[in-house]
Amino acid sequence: MFQHHRSHGQRKGQEALNECQTFVECGNMYRRTRPRVLRLFLLFSVVSCTLLFAPRLFAAFTNLPLFYVEDTFLAETVNRNPPCPSILKNGTVCCDRTSFRTDVCYMKGDIRTISSTNSIFLYTAFLNTTEQKQEKETIKIKPYTRKWETSLMNTIDELTLVKTSSSPYHHHCDAHHSVPAIFFSTGGYTGNVYHEFNDGIIPLYITSQKYKKEVVFVILEYHSWWITKYSDILSHLSNYAPIDFANSKQRHCFSEAIVGLNIHDELTVNSSMMRDDPKSMLDFRRLLDDAYRPRIRGLLGEEGRKEDENERGQRLISNPKLVIISRNGSRAILNQETLVKVAEEIGFKVEVLSPTRTTELAKVYRSLNSSDVMVGVHGAAMTHFMFMRPGTVFIQVVPLGTDWAAQTYYGDPAMKLGLRYINYKILPRESSLYAQYDKDDPVLTDPQSLNKKGWEVTKRLYLDGQIVTLEMKRFRKRLLRAYIYSVSRRRKEMVGRSVSL
Repeated sequence: MFQHHRSHGQRKGQEALNECQTFVECGNMYRRTRPRVLRLFLLFSVVSCTLLFAPRLFAAFTNLPLFYVEDTFLAETVNRNPPCPSILKNGTVCCDRTSFRTDVCYMKGDIRTISSTNSIFLYTAFLNTTEQKQEKETIKIKPYTRKWETSLMNTIDELTLVKTSSSPYHHHCDAHHSVPAIFFSTGGYTGNVYHEFNDGIIPLYITSQKYKKEVVFVILEYHSWWITKYSDILSHLSNYAPIDFANSKQRHCFSEAIVGLNIHDELTVNSSMMRDDPKSMLDFRRLLDDAYRPRIRGLLGEEGRKEDENERGQRLISNPKLVIISRNGSRAILNQETLVKVAEEIGFKVEVLSPTRTTELAKVYRSLNSSDVMVGVHGAAMTHFMFMRPGTVFIQVVPLGTDWAAQTYYGDPAMKLGLRYINYKILPRESSLYAQYDKDDPVLTDPQSLNKKGWEVTKRLYLDGQIVTLEMKRFRKRLLRAYIYSVSRRRKEMVGRSVSL
């Protein structure tokens, strides 16, 4: 994930240096005729370059991804001065390209799709006179939320938005929709649960909320399995069936459309960036509750039982539940069986969960929604922390070389959701790399220096090539903290429940 951020920052830094170099060389052409003016020009150029590109160069040299430096600034800028008005006039197209993460275009008027040419037409007023000249404006956009990753965006289908004053009457409508449309792609990194939520589902939630489910989703690079996997959530975002843009033979007509999705931060909903209907991650979490509740009831019915208030009360007085998100292969916990025994000795009821790409999300949600503590090693499966109830505990095991990514992608978002986050940074001796390298090797002593060499090095060493053996005496302290906190929280919940009854 972060390889592109880092390489992008380095490219930007080099571009900054190149631009400054160009200014100097251009100035030298006039040195003989205007030396004082030249000095002032050179001084102004250097100062300008420094002010403009210092954040980028700082990001490159400190190994902080430019992505976050620039995106934070841009997010504030967009929030202060939105480039597109909240209410568009008919016949208008307005594109917001200020975000580092995504481009979003807004359209209003006579909108018609032509999937054979990947086009969306907006027809404006047409005067049938010989003097009338056809006006035409063309805009290109790729509706995916990782626009800084050039290589990835090259794989995303591009849409052409055409605003024209030509007559629309010979372009008939096969399907006329009375509600707006949101166009987006499920290409890119779809297939990885982190990216499915971060790049798709959460941005879709952010973008669609103001329509109160009265909106149609038009999907590029449509996947039937994605629709099935997220059908519970999609049905709570829209009252209408999604449209497969590429394979739809019909011409769909709308009076309003958004092309692209708004995105705030990693697995985050920022209410300050939503002017129409401000929401937070807690609101998104409540939507997940509503989305999965019917299916969970169905699962209980399949098991021949029904949960009632008494059963929920009994759960509060039972042992706290700990769910271990298990991995196979890289970053697996080699002594997982010992971990289970230690957790049970402390007093936890332990469940081991091994979600795969085909695991029904409602089942994962059911397990984590009823748990008090979730434990797992850094990786995409940690995205499931969103299924935990606010106030519960998330313990993330952080392998060597993954500190920044673990905190940025999962630790910070978990705290924004209201979870009690505990990170467990392993020691070199808890890594399988300890037996492969000399004890003074930078692989063990200075992972950051290796990460600076690029994504391929990080991936090979720390993501694909590392297995964890937890030092139980040390890790037990985290489990004990989580247990004491969970018991205390349950007691408070019981008191609150008794008062309400």
